[in-house]
Amino acid sequence: MRKLALFTLMLVLAVVGVQAQSIVKSLERNVPGQGKVTIHQDPRIEALIGMERPATGEQKVIKTSGFRIQAYAGNNTRQAKNDAYHVASRVKVYFPELTVYTSFNPPRWLCRVGDFRSIEEADAMMRRLKSTGVFKEVSIVRDQINIPL
Repeated sequence: MRKLALFTLMLVLAVVGVQAQSIVKSLERNVPGQGKVTIHQDPRIEALIGMERPATGEQKVIKTSGFRIQAYAGNNTRQAKNDAYHVASRVKVYFPELTVYTSFNPPRWLCRVGDFRSIEEADAMMRRLKSTGVFKEVSIVRDQINIPL
């Protein structure tokens, strides 16, 4: 059921993106005997309607339900914040390919790692984290993940 919902969402996003492109392109086309429309707009507007990547270098993502590895969970003190960022930097040293998310989710600081679609992927990475001997208290959690387009 989830796969069907995800497929439907991706299909709708693709259709909306194609329609947005066709609207702007149809306005800008040159038809003999008619006037010509030229659209001057900020590139970020094109990015919002799905025409091209944002000029700022940001990557487009789809948010969906998935799994992350929780590498740290502390309380709401300054020390917990420092610890969360310290764990994040250690993860980046050992696994530079992983995306690290450090955030304050009241009442605690969290450091979560990766964007995994399946629990099997998350489990394999969790085992790699544990095998370093540095990350001992790691667990798999359900979370909203980012899937790059």
